[in-house]
Amino acid sequence: MSLTHHLPALQVVLPLMAAPLVVLFRRSGAGFALVTLVSWAALAIAIALWRQVDAGGTISYAIGNWPPPLGIEYRVDRLASFILVLVAGVAAVVVPYSRRSIEAEIPREQHYLFYSLFALALAGLLGITITGDAFNIFVFLEISSLSTYALIALGRDRRALLAAYRYLIMGSIGATFIVIGIGLLYLMTGTLNLADLGARLPAVRESRPLLAAMAFLTVGIGLKLALFPLHQWLPNAYTFAPSAVSAFLAGTATKVAIYVLLRFYFSVFDQSVFFQRMPWSEILLVLSLAAIFVASATAIFQDDLRRLLAYSSIGQIGYITLGIALASESGLTAAIAHMFNHGITKAALFMLCGCVLVAVGGTNMSQLAGLGRRMPLTSFCMVLGGLSLIGGPGTAGFVSKWYLLLAAFEKHSWWLALAILASSLLTVVYVWRFVEVAYFKAPQGERSAPREAPPSMLVPACLAVGAVIWFGLDTSFITGSASAAAAQLLGAAK
Repeated sequence: MSLTHHLPALQVVLPLMAAPLVVLFRRSGAGFALVTLVSWAALAIAIALWRQVDAGGTISYAIGNWPPPLGIEYRVDRLASFILVLVAGVAAVVVPYSRRSIEAEIPREQHYLFYSLFALALAGLLGITITGDAFNIFVFLEISSLSTYALIALGRDRRALLAAYRYLIMGSIGATFIVIGIGLLYLMTGTLNLADLGARLPAVRESRPLLAAMAFLTVGIGLKLALFPLHQWLPNAYTFAPSAVSAFLAGTATKVAIYVLLRFYFSVFDQSVFFQRMPWSEILLVLSLAAIFVASATAIFQDDLRRLLAYSSIGQIGYITLGIALASESGLTAAIAHMFNHGITKAALFMLCGCVLVAVGGTNMSQLAGLGRRMPLTSFCMVLGGLSLIGGPGTAGFVSKWYLLLAAFEKHSWWLALAILASSLLTVVYVWRFVEVAYFKAPQGERSAPREAPPSMLVPACLAVGAVIWFGLDTSFITGSASAAAAQLLGAAK
C-alpha cells in the first residue's frame, strides 16, 4: 500500500510525535528544526489531500483497518481539506518567524517547551479538522486547548498568566458543554461516527434530548470560537501571549472551532431544525451583528495595537457567523472564504506586531509615533493587512465581503447589506488609527533612525501579507474551495 494512502494519519501523527521528541532533546535549536520540518511536512500533506479531494472526492481513512462506524474514521471532504491547508499553512509560516521572536519574549530555558507545546497545538487542530468521530473531536480539542493555555502563559507580561487562567476556565466550561452534547447524541443513536450520526438522527428528530444536545454543543463551541458575548477570554489572550502564539491562534484556533460548528450544523444535524423550525438563524444574526458593531467600536478606543487587533478578531468572527446565519450557498461560501481570508490576514498582522515589539519595545500607540519612517516596510505591510480587514479590492478580505453582500441581496435584505457596508466604516476608523499614528505623528528623539525587525521575522510576516494580496488578486483557490465546500455542506443537510 502506497504512502499516499496514509496521508490522513500522517497529518496528525507527525506533529504529535514531534512534541515529546522536542522535550527529549531539550535543545531549542533541535526543537526549532524538528517543528519547522514537521510544520512544512504538514502543509505538503494538507495540499496533497486537498488535491486528492478536488480530483476524486471525499477521502475515508479507517484507523487500524476497522471500517466505520465500528472504528475511528478520518474523513477529508471539501471543507476539511480547505481548513487543513489554512492551519498547516499558518503554522509553516509562524514557526520560522518564532525563533527570533521568542528570544525576545520567552526565557531561553523555556524555548523547548514552546516548540513542544506548539507541535501539540498543531496536532490537536489538525486532528479536530480531519477526524470523522465526535468523541475524537473532543479529545483533539482538549489537546489543542491545554497546550494553548500553556503557550499563552509563556508570555513575558505577568498578565499572560491571568489571561491563560481565564481562557482555561472558560475553555473548560466550553469543553464540558461539548462533551455533554456528544454524550446525549451517543445515548440517542449508539454511534459517535459523524456520518453515521447524520444518518441516524432523523429517527429521533422530535426528541427533547436532541434539542438539548444542540444547545450544549452550540454554547460549548461558541465559547471556543469566541462568539459574542462568549468572547471574554480572547482580548487578553491575544494581547499578552507571545507574538508567535497570538499569530498562530488568531489564524487557526477560532477558525477550527467554526469548522466544528459547521460540521455539526450541516453534516450531523438536520439543517431545517436549526434554520426553519427554530429561531436560531435570527439569534445568530443578532449575535453576529452585535459582534461586528460592538467589537469594532471597542477596537477604535484601544491604546495597544495588539489589543485593537484582538477586538478586531471578534468583529471579524461576526462576519463569519453572519454568513452561517444566512444559511444559503452564498452565505456559507462567504463564511468559509472569510475563515481562510481572516486567518491569513490576522496571522500576518500579529506577526508584524511582533516585529514592532522586537524593534521598538512595545505596541502601545504612543510608542508607534512615526513608525512609518522608522519601520517603513513593516508599516506598509500593516496597512495592506488593514485594507484586507476593511475588505478593500485586491485583498483577500474583499472576496468574502463580496460574497456576504451577495448573500444579503439574495435574501432581499437591503438593510443587512447596508449594515455590512456601515460596519466596514468602523474597520476603516480603527485601521486609520494606526495610519495616523505611524504616518502623521513625528517620532520622538532618537527613535527617528530607521530600524526594521530581523529578517528571520520580517520575511515570514511579509510572505503572509503577500498571500493576502495574492489570494485577493487570484481568487480561484479560495472561491472555488469555499463554494464547493458550501455546496457539499448544503447537500449533506438535505
